[in-house]
Amino acid sequence: MPPTAPVLDLALDVASLTAAVCDIESVSGQEQDLADAVDVALRGLGHLEVIRDGHTVIARTNLGRAERVIIAGHLDTVPLTRHTPNLPTRRVGEDLVGRGTVDMKGGVAVMLRLALLLSSPNRDLTLCFYDCEEVEGERNGLKRIAENRPELLQADFAVLMEPTNGTVEGGCKGTLRVEVRTAGVASHSARPWMGHNAIHDAGEVLGRLIAYEPRVVDVDGLTYREALQAVLIEGGTAANIIPDACAVTVNYRYAPDRSEQEAVAHVREVFEGLVVDVTDNAGGARPGLDRPAARAFIDALGVPVQAKEGWTDVARFAALGVPAVNFGPGDPLLAHMDDERAPIEQYAAAEAAMLRWLGTPL
Repeated sequence: MPPTAPVLDLALDVASLTAAVCDIESVSGQEQDLADAVDVALRGLGHLEVIRDGHTVIARTNLGRAERVIIAGHLDTVPLTRHTPNLPTRRVGEDLVGRGTVDMKGGVAVMLRLALLLSSPNRDLTLCFYDCEEVEGERNGLKRIAENRPELLQADFAVLMEPTNGTVEGGCKGTLRVEVRTAGVASHSARPWMGHNAIHDAGEVLGRLIAYEPRVVDVDGLTYREALQAVLIEGGTAANIIPDACAVTVNYRYAPDRSEQEAVAHVREVFEGLVVDVTDNAGGARPGLDRPAARAFIDALGVPVQAKEGWTDVARFAALGVPAVNFGPGDPLLAHMDDERAPIEQYAAAEAAMLRWLGTPL
């Protein structure tokens, strides 16, 4: 590691450590300084096997426990704002304010504290600090590890420490994007009878969406609410031309009982008779709350449990056959905001909850 790598003191209380992690700027693609600091801190502990892959750092215990669990968190943040500086962090009342305080350097700090405090956890641990979560999926460090070193992500259960306001959010919904296209005939807008208006035909697409009744589905004891919505519309070439093409982008957020293929088939059924082009599809993740490792996690934490209504990287674990949940400090509704902030007590509560789970003898 470079001798100038920033220093992280893992003995700090978790809120102070969160501030220190936040203050090492790590916008997506620029995680090296923070990855170096995490790498140096973990190698200094002695009881962990540490593996470096680009700006991703993985630390593992190898104690021969009956179960292995993964705790994962991303190192990157969205860009800082120019008009409202949000670094360095600052304490305002009972909150820590600054970029990353919610998404998700509080979770990273909890992970670092666990690395320090749990030299002999009741389960073998894999701690995964990865890069490029906040940008396009092809750059995602967890995706890279899953493809190139999948054996490093084998486990009985995984916890992604994304912000959940201190609750447990099980699994996640899948997300599918399609373009529903209509075709017309161009003509002068003064003589529309000479053409055919493709934008007007998009009314059929919107009508079907308005009439659509989304499913409410129980999966492994959690309730997921599906959604099918128009999110973009594009058509026309000039203000005096009848448009000959229109595309409505539709986003389908589907419950994790449906596969990616089933989600596509459902959307094609909804828009039967229309041209549907798939542009993006990421499957969801079942929470796996029927698995012993998951039940033990829920019982140890003793906090509310609900379905994850968005998509997160727990889906990458599901693709590897590892059930996963989201749990971390910070209100996700405040993520990426100019005044991103989280209650200091939530960092300590998250650390204590994870210690109850991993530090109590089985």
